[in-house]
Amino acid sequence: MTQLIDFVLHIDAHLVNIVNQFGNWTYVILFAIIFIETGAVILPFLPGDSLLFAAAALAARTDNDLNIWLFAALFLIAAIAGDSLNEQIGQRLGLAATKNRFFGKFINTEKIGEAQVFFDKYGGKTITIGRFMPIIRTFVPFVAGGSQMPFKRFFRYDVIGSVLWVVLCCGAGYFFGNIAVVKEHFSLVVLGIIAVSLIPMVVTAVKGQLNKRKVNS
Repeated sequence: MTQLIDFVLHIDAHLVNIVNQFGNWTYVILFAIIFIETGAVILPFLPGDSLLFAAAALAARTDNDLNIWLFAALFLIAAIAGDSLNEQIGQRLGLAATKNRFFGKFINTEKIGEAQVFFDKYGGKTITIGRFMPIIRTFVPFVAGGSQMPFKRFFRYDVIGSVLWVVLCCGAGYFFGNIAVVKEHFSLVVLGIIAVSLIPMVVTAVKGQLNKRKVNS
């Protein structure tokens, strides 16, 4: 866990090391991380927003041959494909996966519950909104599949959310990631990205607690 936190906070430096060590295989490695983040229900803690931001910032630099358009295309495919796989897992296994002796150890039922709250409140829009929320975005497709939402409807919302996510995160990284003050305080910027993305989840949790108190009182 300590290594994961270090990777997230210093993701810009780690990406430079990956590029130097693996060259063009960097595209494959980052594609796999984004795909697994949502495709594998048991790995919701992988970086997403900060990875796109940092990768785009790295692609904007002139001291490497990384292509921002290739990054964006691969990230988009990875996001949509990962969500689609997750949705199919939810559709075929549903909450039974949480009771499985193996998968149950890794699937956070509390986070699934939070995703279910979002889904019940916003319906299909949850799929688009959830793409911008770390951890929650891993479980929203699973919940959508478990609710037997038609795949065509799920896919439509998912494409919208994924396109917006990639455009905003990569666009911000490409145009602002190499500004001097951002480069000097990259860890703080990453923490800021994480904090902003968690706001909807925190607001919903607080509202839920307030509603419970009203009901109990």
